[in-house]
Amino acid sequence: MSIRPVIRPVIESRAAIPATEGAGVRLHRAFGFHDPSELDPFLLFDDFRNDTPRDYLAGFPWHPHRGIETITYVLSGTVEHGDSLGNQGTLGAGDVQWMTAGSGILHQEMPHGDRQGRMHGFQLWANLPAHLKMTAPRYQDVKSAEIPEIHEDDGTVVRVVVGTFRGRRGPVEGIAADPQYLDIEVPPGRRKTFAVDTRRRAFAYVFEGAGAFADASAPRGVLLEKEVMGQEVHLRDLSGNRTLIRFGAGDEVTVQAGEEGVRFLLVSGAPIREPVAWHGPIVMNTRAELETAMRELRNGTFIRPA
Repeated sequence: MSIRPVIRPVIESRAAIPATEGAGVRLHRAFGFHDPSELDPFLLFDDFRNDTPRDYLAGFPWHPHRGIETITYVLSGTVEHGDSLGNQGTLGAGDVQWMTAGSGILHQEMPHGDRQGRMHGFQLWANLPAHLKMTAPRYQDVKSAEIPEIHEDDGTVVRVVVGTFRGRRGPVEGIAADPQYLDIEVPPGRRKTFAVDTRRRAFAYVFEGAGAFADASAPRGVLLEKEVMGQEVHLRDLSGNRTLIRFGAGDEVTVQAGEEGVRFLLVSGAPIREPVAWHGPIVMNTRAELETAMRELRNGTFIRPA
């Protein structure tokens, strides 16, 4: 006897909030610095998108991280990075960097626009479990050409940044949260369903066009407000640009693209379910561990020898 897949319910749909970070970079924050259990193992998600260089060129000068992993995905422009261990490089359009801060690192990220002055990228923070908080820092820099891109017959395009989709595996490996990170583009009017492991927390972030995400209580296959056998069916509104959608438990996520199509990130990861002690870019399990990190920053012992 086969078990019918369960559509994940939409717990919440909300707009990203304007924020300023670094040395004055204007961005939009979808979540972060609120309730760390909300999307465990993920802590923060920022959309840094600007067409005006003065709103991003000051960048993110030298700052510390400990106890987390940061995932930077660039769509337009470039991001130059360097750190206290001597690593440096440049992320271009379509590139990804997964940085495991682990026991501690000091780094900087300096964005630059494309020829039209446009800069667009995302940064996601993933928590580390207690036994990996003090692991050695490392980088995984991935060029755009290395990311599998799946083109389906109906025009849907899926970039597999992390995890597996339709038998294709993304190039980033060895991540504690065991995440799936997909960049999905669905053509106008198309309805698509994407499997999500039931053990994972999941969210979508719409950044182009608009789409309606099915709710578990909706009739299967009916997503948009439209005429059905002479009766109006009123379901969840379209989610547009810079919208976060949080999902409950289930096996799959279903979306109906609007008239202009929809492009969104679909991200999921295994929850850690551990205490969180959080101060800025440092995330530990206890207040005492945070105090130790602050003390080490002050006395110059924050960076551990290799």
